[in-house]
Amino acid sequence: MASGATPDLPDPHDLAVLTTAMPADTNPSGDIFGGWLMSQMDLAAGNIAARVSRGRVATIAVDGMLFLTPVQVGDEVSVYAKLMSVGRTSMKIKVDAYRRPRESLEKTRVTEGTFTFVAIDLNGRPRAVYA
Repeated sequence: MASGATPDLPDPHDLAVLTTAMPADTNPSGDIFGGWLMSQMDLAAGNIAARVSRGRVATIAVDGMLFLTPVQVGDEVSVYAKLMSVGRTSMKIKVDAYRRPRESLEKTRVTEGTFTFVAIDLNGRPRAVYA
């Protein structure tokens, strides 16, 4: 375990997105849309992939997406992303999202998944990752 990590939370250095869930992000039941949460996770993973490949990237797959508990309006959402592997043109990134109610210090994991990105050139064709 890396320095600063706790047994139930990812390494703080892997924090890639920190945002607040807002009313515009809800479904008709008042819960935050899973698609909104997935987009936050995609942004987090995309930041890592672009940094590693030093250029444009595109999401090509999301595996093992599992929603564990709903996110509520006003919750702080923390998204952690960690590079798992690098191929010739692709990268796999593990992403975990947590919620923290505004009035609490406790974070709860709400979803996880593995995002696969491919490095692309200006024409949208795969290119070598420069990692």
